[in-house]
Amino acid sequence: MSLKHVVVGGGTGFIGKRIIDLLCQEGITYTIVSRKSGPNKISWTDVKENGLPKHTSAVINVAGQNVLDPTKRWSPGFKQIVRDSRVKTTETLAKAIEHTEAKAFVTISGVACYKPNDTTYTEESECISYDFLSELCRDWEAAAQLPQECKIRQVTIRSGVVLGKDGGMIKQIYLPFLFGLGGPIGSGNQYMPWIHINDLANIFLFAIKNDNVYGILNGVAPQPVTNKEFTKAFAQALKRPAIIPVPSIALNLIFNKERAKMMLEGQKVLPKRTEELGFQYQFSDINSACKDIVK
Repeated sequence: MSLKHVVVGGGTGFIGKRIIDLLCQEGITYTIVSRKSGPNKISWTDVKENGLPKHTSAVINVAGQNVLDPTKRWSPGFKQIVRDSRVKTTETLAKAIEHTEAKAFVTISGVACYKPNDTTYTEESECISYDFLSELCRDWEAAAQLPQECKIRQVTIRSGVVLGKDGGMIKQIYLPFLFGLGGPIGSGNQYMPWIHINDLANIFLFAIKNDNVYGILNGVAPQPVTNKEFTKAFAQALKRPAIIPVPSIALNLIFNKERAKMMLEGQKVLPKRTEELGFQYQFSDINSACKDIVK
């Protein structure tokens, strides 16, 4: 598919910035949808009132308030912000894309839709809502659904923990690990579905460029690791010890039990369809990903 212009909801965030970098490298023009308008930017209100640029070839949505922001209390108000920043933005773009020439609509979701247990999950696995985050993923994906008569190709990327220097989990743990204060979270035996930021951004590009890509893709690396294995790889990349475990009780106090579950429980998720469709990973193992992040 030839891409002229791509609209990126949440293009100023951690994942969005990397997608914009890739579009620029390929010479594809873009418009970011964010809270404020500006150069190459329109606001969410603009989209509601005036729609999307008419020459839009594809629309991506990666907008969403950071769930693990430790400065934000896990209150009903903050949970509503987390929800609206994902569901409402997706709904806004889904309504607007119908009135464009766009050929693809690619949205993000999370692996929280898979219940932490002994199952190995692929894209064919069923998603059952069992808590706030799984329900959020279900509503988020439902918000992206276009009417059946609409001929726009749809892709949903269920992302794991995104590893990159400029945001997400690494930004929170970088300094403690650098000072030798890092360690496994809780028991450390929980699976941690992960992906390097470059690979996730490239999956989005892969999805908008290839006409045979549609439906659910797991945005995770092909090597499943536990939190303990990740901790070891990250500490080795930094050449630091990482022996101080982070007790569950501390995380429950800082983040609230419902939110701390994201770190204390995990799912074993494989990118079966992502690989079958021909996506090539730059960082398929945790050691190479960690080395790249700290270099």
